[in-house]
Amino acid sequence: MIISSKELLQTAKEKHFAVPSANFVDQLSARAHIEVAEEMNLPLILSFAQSHSVYQSLEEAAALGKYYAAKAKVPVVLHLDHGEDFAFVEKAVELGFTSVMIDASSKSLNENIKITKEIVDMAHAHDVCVEAEIGHVGTGISVDKFSEAQSIYTSVDEAVTLTEKTGLDSLAVSIGTAHGSYKGTPVINFERLKELSENVPVPLVLHGGSSSGDENLEKCALGGIAKINIYTDFILGAYNNLQEKQAKDYYNAKEILKDGMKDVLRRYYKVFHTQNI
Repeated sequence: MIISSKELLQTAKEKHFAVPSANFVDQLSARAHIEVAEEMNLPLILSFAQSHSVYQSLEEAAALGKYYAAKAKVPVVLHLDHGEDFAFVEKAVELGFTSVMIDASSKSLNENIKITKEIVDMAHAHDVCVEAEIGHVGTGISVDKFSEAQSIYTSVDEAVTLTEKTGLDSLAVSIGTAHGSYKGTPVINFERLKELSENVPVPLVLHGGSSSGDENLEKCALGGIAKINIYTDFILGAYNNLQEKQAKDYYNAKEILKDGMKDVLRRYYKVFHTQNI
């Protein structure tokens, strides 16, 4: 069944678990994620990023996502990940996404507030939830950069200000992870997470979950993060499984790829302590 993210993330926040936000780029990855969610009888956030529209259009992603989410026996949120501009996010809302993200984290605080508020006003008019981001989540940077670059962490005061002035529903924060593959395991600022969790009234989101370390992610899930985004690990899981097993034909190769992704999601459901609602 397709649902809004509001109740799901609020429940995760209150009960101290995280829901995986699994990015899909095609039918195979969408099916893999849904099948595991049904197998484990757990909710899922099925996500499509604007940057992945080079692999399938927004219209294709909406059609696939709505089809699999509607027929699923478990609660599924269809989420737009990292929306970059108003027109694209608005189109996602029109196409039936039940949750959208606007990423204006590279802008000044005032600009982030202005852009996010415009998205919130538009999306809420259609009963669609909005995620925003504050702080900067890097891409594939080394561990030593994290320990030195304190400025990348989300400011508690700015997080509270953005939340209060926009009416957003969930907030992606930067506490030491990065998108893509790491050169090592990141150093997570758990003290900052604690401060954010105690002061920001909405559910918190962690981007760059892939290869962040199971122990780190488990501690994040138990310590205030309600949604954790995963993408790269699914792609690597699929590829590595294909390398390990010799495919007999095209159809067998698809099953091997799907199994690789499914194993990753099974593991993260356990790491995140995900519960049903």
